[in-house]
Amino acid sequence: MMETTGGEPDDGTAEVLDRPLPDGVRRRVVQIVSDGFGGLTLAELPTQLRQYARFTPSRRAKFAGNAMAAALETDPLFRQRIAEKLRETQPELTAALDSAAPPPAADPLDVAAAAYVLRPAGWVKLVTAAGEEALRADAERADEENRAELERLREELAAARGQIRTETDRLRTELDTARKEAESLHRKLRGALSDVKRGEAELRKLQAETDAARAESQVQVSAAESESRRLKARLAEAEAALEAGRKAAREGRSVEDMRLRLLLDTVLDAAQGLRRELALPPVSVRPAETVEAVEPGRMTPKDIATRALSENDPAILDQLLALPQAHLVVDGYNVTKTGYPQMPLEKQRLRLLGQLSQLAAQTGAEVTCVFDGAELAAPVLLAPPRGVRVLFSKPGVTADEVIRQLVRAEPPGRPVIVASTDREVADGIAKAGARPVASAVLLKRFTRG
Repeated sequence: MMETTGGEPDDGTAEVLDRPLPDGVRRRVVQIVSDGFGGLTLAELPTQLRQYARFTPSRRAKFAGNAMAAALETDPLFRQRIAEKLRETQPELTAALDSAAPPPAADPLDVAAAAYVLRPAGWVKLVTAAGEEALRADAERADEENRAELERLREELAAARGQIRTETDRLRTELDTARKEAESLHRKLRGALSDVKRGEAELRKLQAETDAARAESQVQVSAAESESRRLKARLAEAEAALEAGRKAAREGRSVEDMRLRLLLDTVLDAAQGLRRELALPPVSVRPAETVEAVEPGRMTPKDIATRALSENDPAILDQLLALPQAHLVVDGYNVTKTGYPQMPLEKQRLRLLGQLSQLAAQTGAEVTCVFDGAELAAPVLLAPPRGVRVLFSKPGVTADEVIRQLVRAEPPGRPVIVASTDREVADGIAKAGARPVASAVLLKRFTRG
């Protein structure tokens, strides 16, 4: 037992810890203070700790650890109250510390933390010993971790070496293969060079043969020119003989004319007999009637355009579709987004195609509907309705361009009507001879039924 300078027995309060409190011991001390904290009244707590009075032990240890450790060190009365709470919760450990005989089986950190709070004689040694024990345990744990890490690194090194050996073998195999391929390519190159040399020799031979053939052809051209002059002379002789023959024929023409007239009368009589035998009907169609043109009294798209009807009157569309062989081309999305833009595109298409099918059945006109397919991710699964041809533009091509191609494909003079509000489309197809009508006119025609 240590003694004070006055000769009284030392109770341990005069002992001073000459080094920082080990981390493990400090955590246990904070936990002891946090556990005993709740058993004290607000008046019994130091001023700086009263704000943590309502905290749970875990939150108190987390947020007020430094403040509790400082109060325990600087406020002997607070430490004495915490020591009393510790004696109540751990009577056996505190009794053993009071008798200077801590239990050997107890955790050194628990013993050191309790000694730090109780401050019995020799508590500094207990705290120091616990710190050294903790350091020794940490060192052993670190040594064990280092050994495990070393073992792991050795295994990784062995695996890496094995992988390197495997990769080396593979690279060697690839190198051998590359060498063999290079040797094969060298052999092929030598063969190709030999072929090139043979080809050059053959080319020189062909050049010589070409020169010889050119010389021979020149000789043949000279001979042909001589033959041509000879043939021209013979042609002149033949023309003279022909003129003489014509003169002789003119002298015997009267006899031949009589024979030809007799043969013509025979053919005419035979044709009339065949007509009576076959009972052929008289000709009802004349060749002039096969030529397409506008007859007087029949309307053309231009005639209809000049009639006194509003451009928005659906009667114009009826008159246009009543023309012979009329062809209605519809700018699909332009019409649907004018009439019902709030609907999804799929339902827009189905609604428009159903209405166009009814219009085709009513008028008998040819109907083609064009949709813009440039932004489609996949082909549209669509069964075209009866009487309506459905087209989608290809990627990179707009529906407007497809409409212009359809108009240009039609023969001049056929009535072609294009339903679109797009001014560029209307101007383009008008120049090609088609008749543009607004999308609103077609929509009004649908609503009329």
